[in-house]
Amino acid sequence: MEAHSILIIIIFIFLIILVSECASRDTISANQEIKDGETIVSQGEMYEMGFFSPGNSKNRYLGIWYKKISTCTVVWVANRGTPITDKSSIFKVTKEGNLIILSGGGNTVVWSSNSTAASGNALVVEVQLLDTGNLVVWDKKKDPNRNLIWQSFDYPGDTYLPGMKFGKNFETGIEWRLTSWKSPDDPAPGVYHYYVEIKGYPQILTWRGEDVIARFGPWNGLGFSGFPTDISNAIYSVEFVNNEKDVYYKYELKSSVIMRVVLTWEGKTLVLHWIERIQEWVVYGDASVDSCGRFALCGPYGSCSINTHPPCSCMEGFVPKNQQQWDASDWSSGCKRKKALNCGNTDGFRKIAGGVKVPDTRKSYYNVSMSLGECEMTCKRDCSCTAYASLDISNGGSGCLLWFHELMDTREYDSKQDLYLKMAASELQGQVVHQSGPNKWNMIVIVFLLMSLFLLLPALAYASRKMKKGTYMKRRGHTRYMFDDKKTSMRMELLDNLQFFNLTEVARATDNFNVSNKIGEGGFGPVYKGVLEDGQEVAVKRLSETSQQGLDEFKNELTCIAKLQHRNLVKLLGYCIHEYELLLIYEYMPNNSLDFSLFDEARSLMLDWPKRFVIINGMARGILYLHQDSRLQIIHRDLKAGNILLDSNMNPKISDFGLARKFVGHDDNAKTKKVVGTYGYISPEYAVHGRFSIKSDVFSFGVLVLEIICGKKNREFTHENHGDNLLGHAWRLYKENKGTELICESLRASCIVSEVLRSIHVALLCVQHHAEDRPTMLSVVLMLVSESTLPEPKQPAFFTEEYFHGHKSFSSVDKQTITILYGR
Repeated sequence: MEAHSILIIIIFIFLIILVSECASRDTISANQEIKDGETIVSQGEMYEMGFFSPGNSKNRYLGIWYKKISTCTVVWVANRGTPITDKSSIFKVTKEGNLIILSGGGNTVVWSSNSTAASGNALVVEVQLLDTGNLVVWDKKKDPNRNLIWQSFDYPGDTYLPGMKFGKNFETGIEWRLTSWKSPDDPAPGVYHYYVEIKGYPQILTWRGEDVIARFGPWNGLGFSGFPTDISNAIYSVEFVNNEKDVYYKYELKSSVIMRVVLTWEGKTLVLHWIERIQEWVVYGDASVDSCGRFALCGPYGSCSINTHPPCSCMEGFVPKNQQQWDASDWSSGCKRKKALNCGNTDGFRKIAGGVKVPDTRKSYYNVSMSLGECEMTCKRDCSCTAYASLDISNGGSGCLLWFHELMDTREYDSKQDLYLKMAASELQGQVVHQSGPNKWNMIVIVFLLMSLFLLLPALAYASRKMKKGTYMKRRGHTRYMFDDKKTSMRMELLDNLQFFNLTEVARATDNFNVSNKIGEGGFGPVYKGVLEDGQEVAVKRLSETSQQGLDEFKNELTCIAKLQHRNLVKLLGYCIHEYELLLIYEYMPNNSLDFSLFDEARSLMLDWPKRFVIINGMARGILYLHQDSRLQIIHRDLKAGNILLDSNMNPKISDFGLARKFVGHDDNAKTKKVVGTYGYISPEYAVHGRFSIKSDVFSFGVLVLEIICGKKNREFTHENHGDNLLGHAWRLYKENKGTELICESLRASCIVSEVLRSIHVALLCVQHHAEDRPTMLSVVLMLVSESTLPEPKQPAFFTEEYFHGHKSFSSVDKQTITILYGR
């Protein structure tokens, strides 16, 4: 009997220990599960996860809530739109890393994270609830650097926690946004959305269905424009990241304060702090706390102020567009100019100093490297530009932010950001007009640059002599490249930021350039798919012995693309030089080139209109970067469907920079004796006279847009009723108001007619015969996304092969030849 009592005591103690361990665990493995009524708790006991019922509802959901504070303040819900009606639910993780919720005793899948790690290796999967509130799925096999498979922070609900990103990742397509609950009792997605708008300069918008109801002004280096709670404080810090990979905001706590941002089911965006003394959440900030918080309350060119009644007034130099509505306290029609702009150097700018929330930036353009003076000159030259400001007001100010067309949602605010409003010169008479011309510091910088250039010239001359000492030796029909630098065999100093691959490594990756791995052929040579030792897929471009290109084009490709970083340009990973072998290694594009899908009847069905419109806009942004935003400023000279590559999400990336040329500032015109490129895409002034400029690329872009809409090549286009090429046919249909007839049959079910017609109009502006008539790529980008009235296009350049060979000046005066380069 005594032994029996001791056994009972031991079992009881064991059960207590087991229950204690289960209650405090923060992880589950692939062989474990959580049933309704069980939970896991983060290590510091800040958060708890399990099944719950919100408010007065009896439905069950898997969620995460605060453990130490508040009563079931939920910060994340898994099965928002698929509630469970009983308590038979089970949460588990598969051995591949996929989270699932099962109901009916494990028979029905209610929710899945759809997350699986790369196959091929055995995984040791673990799910962990962190003290940040983030639920993560790890592959523990790679300890101590555990491999992240999935995290709840990538799929927020209505709550934005410290450390969580808020924006968009362009590589994965993941968008971090908030969506309200339907009601306090129903966590299903509601009608309110809160996210980072990436059109123009990034800003945060709150939407109710299809309507914007509130706006956080863009990040100005110190905080959100017009939202003073983000000015430097002791409670939290905000980080803003905007690059080719992603755009996001993230805040981190600097104190022991417990804080969250929530989008309520009523559409309010609240910053809440937990006050332990009163055991309540207290509102620290509200995006729409006053009458000026409503988006665009005062309409175009109106300004809102909470210190006046009524709150709306017109900016200086403007009057109400509809006085009767204005008098009735309906300000939505906004204001109009007293005197129209002259569109020229006579226009000036009125400075609205240090007290403004800057306007809506969806129809804006920005450049991080421009000075304020360059910003002013850019705005003055563009007739559609209406205002400009510094992009970043910290550390004295930097960058350029330009607005085009009407200014919306401006309000008075006690801030340090100035806005420069374009005005007719007559409106500025008697006033100090802002001019940011040369000053003392500008002159110092100019002198310094000139002295640097003077000192650099001898070094450049020496380097040039070194390169010219290279000798060419023939070997088995190939050209072998030998250089004085015996250690590196032409590993040029300017390529320090690129990886050098040895030939053995590249040959192994491509199975010794096996023909089965060949994915294309270009003017440079064949292109092969390869897999590096770390598993990364690459595209290897190999100089062909029969190629019309060579060392110059190879060096040109390296020197151009190595210094370019943009989401719409293909990324060069490295290069290889070994005797007669010249190789370029790029990121691999799984969807090949645009012409591979566009001109094939079956594959073109994959390209619906939304995808094609994304491709058009992506190409435009990439070319704009080359012309204006990159450090080098480049004219591509060979833009065509074969040189537009498509990634896994069908996003376009411009490739092949072997024929590209650099230009400086406004020195964007040049002449060459050797015309290179591809028939059908070359501008007339380049083909006939050898003159190329940024407008040559604009012409090629216009041809590409028409090909994307029509689904046919410009050179190969024929029509039974006339002999025009594609440009001529598009022009003919435009003049007859029959633009929709240009749309290929496969697009008709998915196309948005207004977007297609606008794209055709913009394309015809780009292919006008005279270069000076064509718009810049900045104007093209803005015209594609705006709803403004477009100018009438003039007649396009009608030319085909017959035009080239029959043109007298082309054949006998300039004595130029076309090098036809066929894309892969």
